[in-house]
Amino acid sequence: MQKFTDTRDDSSEDELWICEHPKVFTQGLAGKDENVLTVSEIPIIKTDRGGQVTYHGPGQIVVYCLVDLKRAHLGVKKMVQLMEKSIIDLLSKYAIKSHLKAGAPGVYVDGEKIAALGLKVKKGMTYHGLSLNVDMDLSPFEQINPCGYAGLKVTQMIDLTDNKLDLDNLSLELAKNIEKHVTGN
Repeated sequence: MQKFTDTRDDSSEDELWICEHPKVFTQGLAGKDENVLTVSEIPIIKTDRGGQVTYHGPGQIVVYCLVDLKRAHLGVKKMVQLMEKSIIDLLSKYAIKSHLKAGAPGVYVDGEKIAALGLKVKKGMTYHGLSLNVDMDLSPFEQINPCGYAGLKVTQMIDLTDNKLDLDNLSLELAKNIEKHVTGN
């Protein structure tokens, strides 16, 4: 992501990178060590994104948003809002009513976090992105204060819908939502 961002020019297309990570904690630039409650075999990787500590693992969609904000006529706040809206739209399609929390980026269902966001902006371009909990082992979140919030509960789509969930299809749907909201098409 960093290399891609560093070598982009005005003609470089925006990209969305979609993946599923092995078990890993990532700690953003503002990350505080006291938000890691238990050290385990799960590695902790320090990153240059915004935010505190979160967990990534199998059964979670991660979308890295490599977007030229200037070309898209967006500010950072608006980009975050569009990412959140993309997730909310996807959840709605699966009959999951979600919401935002003032001062706490991400998407929530009944106060429990289902999606986290963390961006880095360099030369007017974003990298890093979002994660959406679909069908995963949530227990590693108990080893941290997710996103720096003590006692924050997390949830996942599989526990909130009777719909059949396919990670690949959900990833593509989410990417289409992000593209639609960012480009306005």
